[in-house]
Amino acid sequence: MIILKSSQEIEKIRKACIVVADVLERIRDLVRPGTSTQSLDDAAERWIREAGALPAFKGYRGYPRTLCTSVNNEVIHGIPSRDVVLKTGDIVSIDVGAISEGFYGDAAVTLPVGEISSAAARLIKATEESLLRGIEQAREGNRLYDISHAVQRHIEAQGYSIVRDYVGHGIGRNLHEDPQIPNFGSSGQGPRLKAGMVLAIEPMVNAGGSATVAKQDGWTVVTADGSLSAHFEHTIAIMNNGPEILTKKQ
Repeated sequence: MIILKSSQEIEKIRKACIVVADVLERIRDLVRPGTSTQSLDDAAERWIREAGALPAFKGYRGYPRTLCTSVNNEVIHGIPSRDVVLKTGDIVSIDVGAISEGFYGDAAVTLPVGEISSAAARLIKATEESLLRGIEQAREGNRLYDISHAVQRHIEAQGYSIVRDYVGHGIGRNLHEDPQIPNFGSSGQGPRLKAGMVLAIEPMVNAGGSATVAKQDGWTVVTADGSLSAHFEHTIAIMNNGPEILTKKQ
């Protein structure tokens, strides 16, 4: 069931989203060669708690960390570790969630580590662009798959593949709510979009094929062919006058 949020509930979600946006902005300065992904996680948890919020991912279904840090061919859910040290040329997806006053915010970015290849830079740019194309379609009266189709069309036109095994989601009092939001599909399909919907839209894009494999740690998902993957996410609210990005830096 899709839960429409009141204006007061959207404001509470916004508070969680502001914490998330702040973490993702501040963490950019820490993403550099020689940094472990665990050190990123330590900083993110400290910042979230200092803001009076709670890490949304830590303990969620047994997940052990505050961030998901997915490096190079890791698509999503990479577990921060002291043993994973970033090096020049890597790309790292950082996904973070926060809880404030019982409401959730969720967002992700993919960042370069030092100087990266032009191919990696193009993948990052295309993935972020596809998220914005999808958000443009999140308007009252449109259909859910108008979002999906906009993402897919932008990505496939550039020769990349959309991950089909994992999707975006509604968000509010729970981290994952209805509806599920695929990053592929035919426009004009799916539930009618309404003001009050709050959605976490998150394209996951592979430079190679779309297939993924889950690693033995039970969390980390990698590309089946070893190709690079990028991931961007925003929490947005559908308002009467269009979509509003809640996890955008203020």
